[in-house]
Amino acid sequence: MAQIASIASLIGAGASVYGTIGQGRQMQSQASAGRAAAVERGRQLEIQQEADTRARRETLARTIASARARLSASGLRADDGSGAALQSGLVADAAAAESESDALFRARLAAGRRSLLQSDGSINAYARAGQSFGTVVRSLLD
Repeated sequence: MAQIASIASLIGAGASVYGTIGQGRQMQSQASAGRAAAVERGRQLEIQQEADTRARRETLARTIASARARLSASGLRADDGSGAALQSGLVADAAAAESESDALFRARLAAGRRSLLQSDGSINAYARAGQSFGTVVRSLLD
């Protein structure tokens, strides 16, 4: 009768290992789907960032052209004195806005990135299966 109990324990351990490996495979497929979604989100964020950058540069160019035209219309040279100060101020403001936008972009990318410490099911499921099998074998040997 004791032999039947040990055989049943081995069969139970085998079923447990098989289930754990199946769960690991499922976790791997979910992890790869999550990685693909994260890559797609990153690509969309990059496209949006490029469009925002392009729009900011076009707005800056139009604003500078408008300011230069007003200065010229009032009889001032746009490259001297207050015209140059106005232009450099507009460029500095645009650079600060672009810097803030880049920081926000990097934060959005980092928020979508999974930690390297999170389990993706690749090795952990097999380690758990080996651990549970080892526990059963140890209990049989005791």
